[in-house]
Amino acid sequence: MKNDQWSKVIQTNLNSNYQIIKSLLPNMLSNKYGHIIGISSIVGTTGNQGQANYVASKSGMVGLYKSIALEVAKRNINVNIISPGFIKTTMTEKLTDGQKDAYLSRIPMYRFGEPKEVANLVYFLSSDECSYITGQNIHVNGGMLMV
Repeated sequence: MKNDQWSKVIQTNLNSNYQIIKSLLPNMLSNKYGHIIGISSIVGTTGNQGQANYVASKSGMVGLYKSIALEVAKRNINVNIISPGFIKTTMTEKLTDGQKDAYLSRIPMYRFGEPKEVANLVYFLSSDECSYITGQNIHVNGGMLMV
């Protein structure tokens, strides 16, 4: 892997989250209210061969969000992160049938998730119904990884 390949992925997935949170947090702190929700990946927990940069950026996000959750919990700001597994997207559509079968064999529900299933969790985490949930990395993966 070249240095620029490493840096681009870290910038896209990790540094950008820091910058976004840094810009949003002052308003939330002054209002003593807010919800911050990030999207990581199952591989941030499991690792993935050939994707050290992506895995490092996604696992780094988990640490970033948990640390911020600790810092702002007393100010009524909830900070959580979602780590999807295989979700039906253009990325999974590009997989060959053999690749799909290999991944599906590792998922107890034997299907890829729907984008709406991740969106429903984002919706819940952004509501006041989850006022006592913070600092969590919630996995949405059909049982592929049970933490």
